Amino acid sequence: MRARDHILAARENIRFATRALTTYKLRSALTVLGIVIGVTTVIAMVSIIVGFNNSVTRDFQSFGATLVQFQKFDPRFGPGSNEESQRMRKELTYEDALAMKRLCPSMLAVSPERYWAGDNAGLEVIYKSQQATPDEFGGVTQDYVVANNHFVAEGRFITDSDVRSAAPVIVIGSGISDSLFQRSDPLGKDVTIFGRKFTVIGVMEKQGATFFESTDSHIYIPITTFDTHFPAIKRTTGVNIATVPRKPEWVDRITEEGTAVLRARRKVPFNKPNDFGLLTPDKLIGNFKAITGGITLAMLFISSIALLVGGVGVMNIMLVSVTERTREIGVRKAIGAVRRDIVMQFLTEAMTLSGVGGVIGVAAGMLIALIVRNVSPLTTETPLWSIVVGLVVSISIGLFFGIYPAYKAAKLDPIDALRYE
Repeated sequence: MRARDHILAARENIRFATRALTTYKLRSALTVLGIVIGVTTVIAMVSIIVGFNNSVTRDFQSFGATLVQFQKFDPRFGPGSNEESQRMRKELTYEDALAMKRLCPSMLAVSPERYWAGDNAGLEVIYKSQQATPDEFGGVTQDYVVANNHFVAEGRFITDSDVRSAAPVIVIGSGISDSLFQRSDPLGKDVTIFGRKFTVIGVMEKQGATFFESTDSHIYIPITTFDTHFPAIKRTTGVNIATVPRKPEWVDRITEEGTAVLRARRKVPFNKPNDFGLLTPDKLIGNFKAITGGITLAMLFISSIALLVGGVGVMNIMLVSVTERTREIGVRKAIGAVRRDIVMQFLTEAMTLSGVGGVIGVAAGMLIALIVRNVSPLTTETPLWSIVVGLVVSISIGLFFGIYPAYKAAKLDPIDALRYE
């Protein structure tokens, strides 16, 4: 019976709260505005950050979850130049990659890759009257496809024989194929780069655009052919060495083996740090999430100010409500209401008021996330926990800032309250 009484009392308090909200619509709306803004900011921000994180994580992992890449510079995310000490490092070489392939038994594939960016003047792939500008022009070996989890869709990839003989063959991205061979089969056709002819032997599978770039506009030739035809690039540009383990759980093992080989070849003293960088998807994902985590904390701080303002507004309006309804409080006490009943009534009103603001804020935040997803390349995802947190926080604000007005109402003397005009 006592539980039933509590349910009836709660239902009555909610009815009183709803009546108070509907009686003073404009005042209620202005009161919850801060809460609406705060919750909207939280939901929209979390949706954008979570969607962005997930999108970038998928892009990183598309390179291969077990990829370990050895390179000149330490990996970093975001703008900014590398430290001068890193610029002074020696380049990694094709011979370094051959040594790793020979001395690291845990490595399934060792892929030395030398790239020339397509924005260099004059870098065009020409077929008859058609031409296309690649994003990247790479010199690679047969291990590229396994190390980078990127395979051919038509024809074949570069083989060990092509590398050994420095064959004039080329594998093109699907975007380059679409630009040059719209109505014909590209396999076996000769294309020209800087006046040099290369025979198309394969077309890479379409990967689409990622957060960073589109490999569909890359082209690949044997690294030995690249170095023969473009020695100036070889002198100024080192290689990145992409590696993958024979077993997924051997990532740490190939990292140690590759590090040991490079330190020995580069004569790094035992008490000195590596003079080369290591890139793994997990490391880059961690660096990226550290940055977005900082942005999230900053946005949460800003939104907490709006929520604080909203809470003060709730407390202020509840104090006004106590004053306006002093006689009503006196009547309730006169017919048997105890302090706890009065406290629960006003706390319920405060939580209802802030809860309504939370619901509106959640809806507005999800709407903003939807608009961002539809009008921009950013992907947004609204996790369930953010909705729950938004509602719980908004209701908790009503509870916290409603305590003082509720106890002030409960302490009113019923005789004085009945005499109040």
